[in-house]
Amino acid sequence: MINNIRVERAIKNITQAELADLVSVSRQTINTIESNRYVPSTVLAMKIARVFGKAVEEIFTLEEGD
Repeated sequence: MINNIRVERAIKNITQAELADLVSVSRQTINTIESNRYVPSTVLAMKIARVFGKAVEEIFTLEEGD
C-alpha cells in the first residue's frame, strides 16, 4: 500500500509531529507510514484521512499484488 501523506501534509503545512498529535500516535509512526514501512490500522487510516478532509482511498492506494 502506498500513500500521499507527505504531499497532504505539505498542502496543509503541518509537520509529522503535528499530524501525530492530531491522530494520537508518535511522530515515528507517521514517519514509518509515510515511508511505506508500516500499514496503519483501519481506524488510524480513517483518522489521518479525516485530518486532511479526504476519503481514505484518496490518501492510501493499494499497489498491484496487495
